[in-house]
Amino acid sequence: MAEQKTCKQRVRGELRSRISDIEKLWKAYKAGNEKSVDDLGTFNEYGLSFDYVSPGTFENQKRGYFRYQLSWGGPSDEFRFYCDENLNPSLIEYWFLDWFDGAHVTLKEKDYSLLEEIFLDFKECGTVQAELEKSRQE
Repeated sequence: MAEQKTCKQRVRGELRSRISDIEKLWKAYKAGNEKSVDDLGTFNEYGLSFDYVSPGTFENQKRGYFRYQLSWGGPSDEFRFYCDENLNPSLIEYWFLDWFDGAHVTLKEKDYSLLEEIFLDFKECGTVQAELEKSRQE
């Protein structure tokens, strides 16, 4: 039996796959297409959650971030949005995690622009502020 690749070995391939899906779904969403795209569903059905992870939630976590969680369990993956004081993304990472292993990639250029646009859409409709407020009440 072949040895399982590490998250570090898999993270870029997983990111490419996710970006491909998200590009298709986002394009359809922006065009007003409410129909399923390539058996992926719709943009609003994609992923599991969007929330705010407060500083100190995890050991050695100094900075809070917004999390767009796509899958959970083993493996799981998510985008993390680190924001400035105006709640605009200043850093976006993709994380791939699988049972005591994990790796991340910092988004650049086209991938960054796509996820930034999505985040700003979440912000415009009030989701970003609502999640930040919810975390303050917990």
